[in-house]
Amino acid sequence: MTNDDWRRRFCKSLDEACIKTTMQLVAFVIMPEHVHLIVDPLADDPRLAELLAAIKQPFSHEIKEILRANSSGLLNRLTIQERPGKMSFRFWQEGPGYDRNLQKPSTILSSIDYLHMNPVRRGLVERASDWKWSSARWYLNDPPREQDPDLPIIPGLRPEALDHNFAE
Repeated sequence: MTNDDWRRRFCKSLDEACIKTTMQLVAFVIMPEHVHLIVDPLADDPRLAELLAAIKQPFSHEIKEILRANSSGLLNRLTIQERPGKMSFRFWQEGPGYDRNLQKPSTILSSIDYLHMNPVRRGLVERASDWKWSSARWYLNDPPREQDPDLPIIPGLRPEALDHNFAE
């Protein structure tokens, strides 16, 4: 994810997946080799696996087609042998990733801060708000917040998520 065009495409895929799976994006950061997302399920039966599939599958298919059209050597490096006789394009690392439920307001807010600080901890920028591929700048501004057209739509945190009676 070191290519800005790919990052924009990822953001579009994220927007479409959130709509499809009735999830609301709360915060995100796109790092060169991984992504952090905080989402708020709007349905009573949230299905995180469906969200991830709705993001990853269309995006990796699009990247594969770009690599193919450009005869990129990266296409071969990202094609692995799944089993004898079956080769598969693998953009995403295998495995489910790390997910958890955030319920307490303090945990939600500290998790947002933690993911926004990723680019700072890595030395990519001095301030979290300097990293374009993050929701940090969105959180810095007062409403009405300006939406960067390259980034996914960030509705933010629903007020009831920070209501102590709701979350504890």
